[in-house]
Amino acid sequence: MVRIILKPRREFKVPVEASSIVPENFCGKTLEQIEETRLWEGNEPIELGDAFKAEDESDGSADCSIILEGDAVKLRGVGKGMASGAITVKGDAGMRLGEGMRGGSINVKGDAGPWLGARMSGGRIEVEGCAGDYVGSALRGSTRGRRGGEIIVRGDAGNEVGCWMRNGLIRVGGDVGQFAGVHMLDGTILIGGDSGGRVGASMKGGRVVILGEVGKILPSFSVEEIRNFVRVGEDRIAGPFYVFAGDLVEGGDGRIYVMKERNSGLKIYEP
Repeated sequence: MVRIILKPRREFKVPVEASSIVPENFCGKTLEQIEETRLWEGNEPIELGDAFKAEDESDGSADCSIILEGDAVKLRGVGKGMASGAITVKGDAGMRLGEGMRGGSINVKGDAGPWLGARMSGGRIEVEGCAGDYVGSALRGSTRGRRGGEIIVRGDAGNEVGCWMRNGLIRVGGDVGQFAGVHMLDGTILIGGDSGGRVGASMKGGRVVILGEVGKILPSFSVEEIRNFVRVGEDRIAGPFYVFAGDLVEGGDGRIYVMKERNSGLKIYEP
């Protein structure tokens, strides 16, 4: 495996546009060529070698892996559009990690910033900590949400998880903020903890599965049934679940699955 380790030479004071840090850009190049990769620190163009020391621990195989050591929270757009290979961040990651990702894998040992996996169409992202707002969402001013792949956040996530999501799977182990699944068209969001308000607002399709507390359901959703289990990927999750259909204001046919035993306030929906 081609294994490139990037070690920061200094602390970054301003954001660094690092969308050129993708495995495809490093494969087949010498360390000197890799360190000539163009980045932007604020509004100033720099070479990667000005910010990082690159080390090669390759073993001769064709697969390519990038390991970012230290704090990468100021780096934006790492892994943008990547189609193969692997990226490991041994700390916290910045915003727009894996934007437009088509394949390969990204693993973050710490937390990740907002717009994790935005516009993603393939591949797998796993964050061992928490993530910011807009996980798997469209970018501002766009209705092009993620179309595939899998995002796993072991901790909590912020607002608008899966905004304009068109396909794929998002798993959040902890709690999420407001508007999970807003404008959702298809795909599945699994929330292991509690959810903030307005779940599924304006959704037209897809599923949001909530294992914790949900508070109130928007009045534009109707209760459809109580189900004993739900399948997410290869997992069969035992319930029972309240199943809500909507958003009826949008003529939507999405579904919200809410764990019954954690939401006694929803008993009013029982026959």
